[in-house]
Amino acid sequence: MNASDYLRLGATTDDFEHAAPERATLEAAYVSGRVSGLTHERAEAELAAAMLGRRDAVASSGTFPVVIYAPSFRAPSFENADLCEYLASYGYVVIASPSTGQRPSGMTDDLEGVESQVSDVQFLIGYAHRLAHADADHLAVMGYSWGGLANVMAAASDTRIGALISLDGSVRTYPQVIEQSRSVTPDRITAPLLYVAATPKEMEDLPAGLNEETSFLNKMKYADLYRVTLAPYIHSNFSVMFGQRLLADASYGNYDKDELSIANGWLETYVRSFLDAYLKDDATGRTFLEKSASQTGAPPHLFTVHATKAQGIPPTRAAFAAELAREGFDQASTVYRSFQKRHPGFGLADEEMTHWGYKLLGDGDTRSAIAIMRLDTELNTESWNAFDSLGEAYAKDGNRASAIEAYRKSLALNPENGNAVSRLAALRAKP
Repeated sequence: MNASDYLRLGATTDDFEHAAPERATLEAAYVSGRVSGLTHERAEAELAAAMLGRRDAVASSGTFPVVIYAPSFRAPSFENADLCEYLASYGYVVIASPSTGQRPSGMTDDLEGVESQVSDVQFLIGYAHRLAHADADHLAVMGYSWGGLANVMAAASDTRIGALISLDGSVRTYPQVIEQSRSVTPDRITAPLLYVAATPKEMEDLPAGLNEETSFLNKMKYADLYRVTLAPYIHSNFSVMFGQRLLADASYGNYDKDELSIANGWLETYVRSFLDAYLKDDATGRTFLEKSASQTGAPPHLFTVHATKAQGIPPTRAAFAAELAREGFDQASTVYRSFQKRHPGFGLADEEMTHWGYKLLGDGDTRSAIAIMRLDTELNTESWNAFDSLGEAYAKDGNRASAIEAYRKSLALNPENGNAVSRLAALRAKP
C-alpha cells in the first residue's frame, strides 16, 4: 500500500455506487485537491510513499484487542492511517469510520454532531463483536480533535470501552457541549485515558472561559490519566496524513518534517505502550508509562508527562446499584440522596432508569423495579413516560390502586398517551 491508496478513499467516503470510470475521475480530483499546495516533485513523492499495510496479507491466527478510531471534525477515516497501521502491526484490530454527522451538510460542532459520532463508535464496537479475530472484550477508542470528545462521551455510558486515547481531543475545548449533554461528567469516566496534547497556547490565545478550573481532565478522579505534551506539535500535526505528509513546505513552522517525524515516533510508542498496558496487561507497557520523560531515552525537551491514578469508588450507576443492594431497593430514594450528597455530579437520566426498571421486571424482581421506577418519577416529575412505566410495574405486582394513580398522572402530563388510556380501561378505571 502507498499513501495514495488511502487518499483515494476520500473521494467516495460514504457512496459506493459509482461505476469504475466515474469513481476513478472522482478519486483523481480528490487527490489533486489534497496535494495542490505541494510542488509537483513532492506531491509525486508523498503519494508514492510506502505504507506499512499490505494488500491481501494473510491474517494471523488467534484473536486480538480492538482499537476503534474516531477521526476529527468532518475528516475521513484514514486521516491517521500511519498510526492505525502501526498499531495493527503490533497485534491490534483497528477499525475506523469517517466523521460525517447526521445532516447532508456534514458534521456539526454541537451536541447533535458529537452524539452522532458517539453512535458511530457504538456501531463499530458492535461490529467488532462480530469479527472472529477480534477480542472485543479488550477494546479501546482512540480519537483526534472532535473524535477525542466523542470517544470520551461514549465511554461515559458504554462499559465495553476499556481504555481511551485522546489526540489533542476537544474534550478540552468544548465544555459547553459536555455541559449540554448532562449525563457526561468527569466522574463517569472510569476507563484509563491517555491524553496527548500539542504544545500549550499562550494565555492570550486561549478561548475565553478555558482555564484549569473548567478543565474536564483536572476534574477526573476515577480513572488513571496520563497527559503527554509534545513540544513540536501544533493541533493539526496529529493528523499525520494531512498535518504532516501533505503539509506544504512553508507550513511547518518552527519544526521541520523530520523533527515532527521523530515526535510522531514517540507518540506511537506512548500509544502502543498504553494499549499494551491496559488491553494486554503487559508489564513492559506499564513500566514504560511509569517513566519520566527523561528516563524514556527520548530527545531532551521533546515532551512532558504528567500522570495521576484513579482514586476511590466512582459515582456510577453500577456503584449506586451496589449500594442499593446493600441497603435495600426500598431505600432507593434515601440512598440516592445520600449518594448524590457525596457525589454532586452524579445523576441518572430518565431513559437510563426506565431501562434499568424494565430489566429488573424482566428478571422477575418486581419490587426492585417498582423502587427504581418510583425514584425515576421523583427525579423526573414531568416525565409522562416514567409514570406510565411505574403504572405497568404496579399492575404487574397486583397493586391496582397504585397502578391507576400512576397511569392517571402519566395521562395528565401527556393527554395523547393512548397506552395509559387502554391500561386504565383494562383496570376498569376512568382516565
